[in-house]
Amino acid sequence: MSWIVLGSEGAASARERAMRSLYEQHARPLQGYVLQLLGGDVQRAEDVVQETLLRCWRNQQLVGSGQDLRPWLFKVARNLVIDDYRLRRARPKEVDGAAWLEDVLSETDDVDQVLSSLVLVEAFRTLSHAHREVLYETYYTGRSTREVSRVLGIPPGTVKSRLYHAVRKLRLALDVPGAVAEKPAASVK
Repeated sequence: MSWIVLGSEGAASARERAMRSLYEQHARPLQGYVLQLLGGDVQRAEDVVQETLLRCWRNQQLVGSGQDLRPWLFKVARNLVIDDYRLRRARPKEVDGAAWLEDVLSETDDVDQVLSSLVLVEAFRTLSHAHREVLYETYYTGRSTREVSRVLGIPPGTVKSRLYHAVRKLRLALDVPGAVAEKPAASVK
């Protein structure tokens, strides 16, 4: 901890000697106490100790009174820590220049979800009823190909074929990269 006391060693006024004595007697125990309150934050602890001793020094009645200053100093330091804590909680979180953008981009946005849902609904409308039915039974209800075959009353090969073509058409409708347009079929199997 570095302290700057005004005046040189040889030429010290009564107030300067009182401040030096105050520092020598109380700074180290006060520093330990404040460090404990702040969870080991050395820089903030130094600031609190310095402010505490400065307030004591400014209060002239305390410096020359001969009373034990330690309880008063510890109480002032504790109050400064509490005030600082409250101030930090009341103030918005401080961030660097790039962190706020990451926070904004990482927040979930209901608007994006609604827009995605609307796009998906429009893409589903481009599918035939048979394709929508197979997609629903397979992906929404989680049935296997064999179970879908039994529910819809069609062969398992037809379920696989419709599922393949339905997914492919959805990818095209959603402009998914890598989706390849297929030749129009005469009828849906």
